Amino acid sequence: MRICFVTGGTFNEFADSFEGEPPEVVCFGFQAIGKVSYERELKGETNLFEDVALLSKEQKNVVLCGCYTDARGAMRKSVVAAEKGRILGVTDMVNRLDGSEFRSGAGIRIFDTGAGRIGVVVAEDLYFPQVIRTLSVCGAEVALSVFEELTESLEQTLMRAQAFMFGIPVCLCAFGYAEAADIGGRLSFSSPKSPCFYEFKREQEYHLIETRQRGFYKRKKGTF
Repeated sequence: MRICFVTGGTFNEFADSFEGEPPEVVCFGFQAIGKVSYERELKGETNLFEDVALLSKEQKNVVLCGCYTDARGAMRKSVVAAEKGRILGVTDMVNRLDGSEFRSGAGIRIFDTGAGRIGVVVAEDLYFPQVIRTLSVCGAEVALSVFEELTESLEQTLMRAQAFMFGIPVCLCAFGYAEAADIGGRLSFSSPKSPCFYEFKREQEYHLIETRQRGFYKRKKGTF
C-alpha cells in the first residue's frame, strides 16, 4: 500500500499542484479543509466533502482528510473518507478529554477499500490503546492516525508500542510531520516534507498466547 501524506497547505493547493502517478491512498491532516458544517453542506452552501470525493475520483484512489465537524453546534474531530468519487463515511474521535469542546463520536471505523482495510484513529484516540487494539482484532490491515500537532516524542512512542503490541502497522499524519511504525515496533518512516510518500508491505503475524487468571468458575454438575 502506497500512502501520500499531506501535512501542510490546503486541500485545494494540493489538488491543483499534484503531478505524477497517484498513490493508492492520500491522507490529509486537519489543516486541509478545517471546519465543516453539516448543515451548510446539506444546503449546498459549501462543498468540502464533495471536493474530497472529486479528488478521489480524479486520482482513482482513496482519500482521507481530517476536519472539524459541526453538527448544529456539536463540534467533533473527524476524518472523512472517499474512494473513486464516493464518500465512504465520516468517523469521529471517540474519547473526549477533560470536558473538551470537541465531543465524542459514536464508534471506531474500518473502511474496506480497494487499497485494503484501513482503520482510522482520530486525533487523541491515539492515546487510548483500546482503539488500535479494536482495529487489529476486527481485521484492519493498517491503522492510520490523523493527528493535529505532535508533542515531542510522545506520539511516536505510542504508535511504535501499539504497532508492536497489536501486530498492525501504524501510520501517523500530523501538521508538519508524518511517520510510520511496523509490527516490530520500529520506526520505518518519518518525514517533515509535504507531500511525502510511504509504501509498506502487508504483514500479519499470529501467535498463541496463554494466560492464567481467576474467574470463569463453573461448579461441577453432580452425577445422576
